[in-house]
Amino acid sequence: MRLIQALIPEGKRRLVIEHLEDAAIDYAMTSETSRSEYSDIAYIPTDVDSVEEILDELRDVGVERDGYMIVSDVETIVSDRFEQQQANNAGDEETNSVAEDERISREELQTKARNLSRSTANYIALTLISAIVATAGLLQDSAAVVVGSMVIAPLIGPAMASCVGTVVSDDALFWEGMRSQAIGLAVAIVSATLFAAGYRAILAPELELLLIQQVAERAHPGLLSLAIALGAGIAGALSLTSGADEALVGVMIAVALMPPAAAVGLGIAYVDPTLAVGAGVLVAVNLLSINVAGVATVWVRRYKPTHWYDAKEARRLTGRRLLIFGVSILILTSFLATSSLAARENAQFETEVETIADDATENLLAVEFSYKANLLTQQPETVTVRVYGENPPAAATLRERIRDTTGVDVGVRVVTEQISRA
Repeated sequence: MRLIQALIPEGKRRLVIEHLEDAAIDYAMTSETSRSEYSDIAYIPTDVDSVEEILDELRDVGVERDGYMIVSDVETIVSDRFEQQQANNAGDEETNSVAEDERISREELQTKARNLSRSTANYIALTLISAIVATAGLLQDSAAVVVGSMVIAPLIGPAMASCVGTVVSDDALFWEGMRSQAIGLAVAIVSATLFAAGYRAILAPELELLLIQQVAERAHPGLLSLAIALGAGIAGALSLTSGADEALVGVMIAVALMPPAAAVGLGIAYVDPTLAVGAGVLVAVNLLSINVAGVATVWVRRYKPTHWYDAKEARRLTGRRLLIFGVSILILTSFLATSSLAARENAQFETEVETIADDATENLLAVEFSYKANLLTQQPETVTVRVYGENPPAAATLRERIRDTTGVDVGVRVVTEQISRA
């Protein structure tokens, strides 16, 4: 619920009353006794969905230009009259589309997005801390630590600000959001690089990063990463436009951005182009996808500029930016598609090799695979077959059968293990 307070300029009192009564809006009005240019103060209790309509009514008579309109959040309204009004409007609300339900006003949305978009000292500090924690979590192969880093990453605000700025044709808000996103990611990558460089110099100069599962997942991301980023963008926009607490949803956006940014820093520090490029592509795809999903969601919620003559320009601008973002995503997604296809082929290769090894001996213990990491994919390099007992299968025979069945020529090792029982 909201309380709208309007400081009405001299000479506007009668027009304001006529507009409010014609629109059947309940209000109270008192005279302004201070020495100012305002004659009255109007108090209008209302629900969230009606704020934008009432502000437009007041704007039509010039209150925005010559006076003030203040929207305050209200915990509760104790009034039988107000409850009856709510009940009378319930039937009308049921006919509204889903996009119009639980929707804060355009002015509240812009103010909230503007407050979240600023790259303040706290924003930079929290991003830096989050990146360092995420890097430590990746190095420890600890999902819990990586998730913890996302909780403190303040990345939702700038992303949502650029989305709102696009739809309502607020270029200043759009570019502020884009600038803050760029600053946040730059701070994350630089701080992760410096932290990883220090870790490499002091503790682990020869660490094989791609042997760490949490890191390897970001080196060769698949198409599912795109779905995560799109979902994060939609959730962020819905939380912002409904006036809900965006803190928890912000974790979802941090999931898509912070660990990959930390992985880029690791790749730079360890001079690993495979990791740096793979994670960098993931960061770019996720960032663009979050913005596309956010813009589309805000647009579906039927927000538009304040003045009617800006609406056409806003539609053109929104369409152009969605097209640019969308084409960029399609180009970058080709890298994700390549990784996904390679992962599927590798999984099929492993299944076929395990079948061949199982047919070759009854004493099979395990089949292990090693891969050579390329820029976009991982190619099978060696297969290790572990068996026990006597008469192990010949490595050359297994290699030939694997090549004939899968079309892949890999090195094969057969390791015989002795088992003693007491």
